[in-house]
This record gives sequence, C-alpha cells and structure tokens, in this order.
Amino acid sequence: MHQPVLLQQTIEYLLTDPNGVYVDCTLGGGGHLSHLLNFTGNNAQIIAIDRDKEVLEASRKKLNLPKITFIHEDFRYLSRILNRLNINKVSGILLDLGVSSMQLDTASRGFSYHEDAPLDMRMDSEQALNATEIVNHYSEEEIARIIYHYGEERYARNIARSIVKYRQEKAIDSTLELVDIIKSSVPARYSREKHPARRTFQALRIAVNSELEAVQEVLPQAVKHLLIGGRLCVITFHSLEDRIVKQFMQEQARECICPPDFPVCICGHRASLKLLNRKPVLPDENECHQNPRARSAKLRVAERI
Repeated sequence: MHQPVLLQQTIEYLLTDPNGVYVDCTLGGGGHLSHLLNFTGNNAQIIAIDRDKEVLEASRKKLNLPKITFIHEDFRYLSRILNRLNINKVSGILLDLGVSSMQLDTASRGFSYHEDAPLDMRMDSEQALNATEIVNHYSEEEIARIIYHYGEERYARNIARSIVKYRQEKAIDSTLELVDIIKSSVPARYSREKHPARRTFQALRIAVNSELEAVQEVLPQAVKHLLIGGRLCVITFHSLEDRIVKQFMQEQARECICPPDFPVCICGHRASLKLLNRKPVLPDENECHQNPRARSAKLRVAERI
C-alpha cells in the first residue's frame, strides 16, 4: 500500500501560495499531491510528472482534476516540460526520490528481491536498458563498479565475479536467480544482518534508471524555475542521493564558491537559495513504525531568494 513519507512536513514547507503553480516531479501513487490538493485554491495549477507510464495512469484515474496536468516524462527534462506548457516560474517543486511503493509492490517489475520475477527494474518500461542487460552483458569490472559505487556494497568484486562465472553457463533472467548468486558470494553472517541482495539491487536499479544523473540535472533547473520565495523540497532515501542534494543546496546558498585558500573572490557567484533546515527533517518513531520504508527518508528544503 502506498504511504507517502514525511507527508505533513513536506506540504507545510512546500505550500507558500494556495493559488500558486506547483510541480510534483515524482508523482508515484499521488500521496503528497493528494494532500497538497486539500490546501490549494481553485486557481492553483499542479504539474504531475512521472517517468513510469503505468504509475502515472493509475494516479490519473484517482486524481483526474482540471487543475492537474499529468506528464509522462523523466523529471530530468523539467525545463523542457515547463517550456512546453508555457510556464516560466512556479511556487514550489517536490522531488520524492527513489523507487515508488507501486513499483516495489508489483513483483513483475523486478524491483524486489523478495519475489521471483523477470530481472527488469526499469521505471520507464519503454526504455531499452534493463537489469538483465547489465548482469548478462557488462564486463566484470563494470558490474563491480556499479555495485560498489551505487550500492556501497563491500563485497562488490565477489558478487561481480560470481555473476560473470554463472552467466557463462546460463543467462541470468530472474530476480531470485540473482539473489541466489549474491547469497553465494557473501559470508553467511552478512545474510543475518540485512538482506544480502539489498545493496546490489539498489545499485542495479540506480544504474538502469540513471537516477543520480537525473538528480544532478534537475536541481539547477528547479532553482531556475522557482519564484522568489518559492520552495524546493527533496526527499531522499540513501546517502548517494542525499549527498548530491545537500551539496547542491549548500553551494547555492553561498555567496562565494571559490576555494577557501583564494585571497579574494573571483567566482562572481551569488546565492540563489536560502536553506530552511540546516539538518534534514527525519520521520519520527511513530511514522517509522507504521511505514518501515520511511526509516531512511530525509527531507531537505530550500527557498529561492
């Protein structure tokens, strides 16, 4: 079941004008958007974006209101989307990153390491690259790099070696087939800590969907399209995403980005954001108990100046 994380806090930060224009870059199950609608006026306009056509259509059926424009697109093309709609400035932009509950709960999509399914992991089922392509055709070195860099997996080399050895006999087609390979590549005690496939599946998903690159590309566009006083709210679920968002917001909140050993400023940079929370907003114990997927969530908010 879809449960939006940090719901109340996110909407309180995001909403600055009840009749403003808002962009939900990651519509998913529409949880945040549904709550936002309760506080918007008749003249509000909401752009709801999702790269997953199935998820977008499911949410459209629930939330098909005149004030909402549904867009099937990758949020990394935010400027192109807004230009196409003849929208220049908006009051708020929300990014709820990572895989959606609807994707995780649909076994056939191949995101879950608990259910047997084709090894897919595409958020946009129309794109060519999927996880099967990576594990069966990428080099051992490249697979190890993906698992280590995107999954921060300490046994990345062992897992990559086992994948390449296994595929010499048979193509790796299913999620549980890959899970078994991973389990055979790590010490038994590792399996007792957390699911041994968790980090590898995260890494493959990020690689398949170019998730980190998309975040890096959309953040400057988001700042460009915010009205003065408009808010950028970003919810992250792992350290790689959060590091990108944190560093970007901190840099945009500084007047000078020259190296600290420069005697005078030569960059000409001017702050474009004001940080509204120096430390990220975290879910409380009650939310984590009700929704275990919220445990790793962090909300960072900045205001356009």
